[in-house]
Amino acid sequence: MARVFASIMLLALGFSVAMATDHSPLQDFCVADPNGQVLVNGMTCKNPTSVQANDFYFGGLHMMGNTSNAVGSRVTPVSVTQLAGLNTLGISLARIDYAPWGINPPHTHPRASEILVVLEGSLEVGFVTSNPENRHISKVLSKGDVFVFPVNLVHYQRNNGKTNAIAIAALSSQNPGVIPIANVVFGSKPDISTDILAKAFQTSDDIISNIQIKF
Repeated sequence: MARVFASIMLLALGFSVAMATDHSPLQDFCVADPNGQVLVNGMTCKNPTSVQANDFYFGGLHMMGNTSNAVGSRVTPVSVTQLAGLNTLGISLARIDYAPWGINPPHTHPRASEILVVLEGSLEVGFVTSNPENRHISKVLSKGDVFVFPVNLVHYQRNNGKTNAIAIAALSSQNPGVIPIANVVFGSKPDISTDILAKAFQTSDDIISNIQIKF
């Protein structure tokens, strides 16, 4: 009986691991149909007879993103929204441009791990492990260096130089999602009550209100 129970537990564990990523395709491709009326976990398939080469194509990653903003960075995503042919394939891509000393603020990807390669410049990167350890793991990267951010952990990048920096990130989901920590905490609609945030951050209601105005 103990052996049977152990086998069931191992099977359940294996199943849970298998379900932790995007579903595997059951056909050659399933090009996303953004106009599909059926609600599924992902996007419905376009009729294969109408699929063309452009369904698997995205152009423009050679173009620099506009970093004239408060954080000094710009992400150009290539997920299933931009490239319909990614549907069911479990991968996506992004170009990240950084102004001098610009940052890609702390954020998480709820559905994907990320692997990042520096194309130009130097980046300080890091992520934080989960409670209770909250260990900050960071490193300075140069051109050609690669770094991995585990799924769902808070992570960031900062340009360490006086010139622009560029990175390419690959993610293990067709739709990785992004949760910018500051935006969701201070820019939620409607607002989270200032007294809740003041207590959470151990500060005053006035300081919280001043931060919320920025988001």
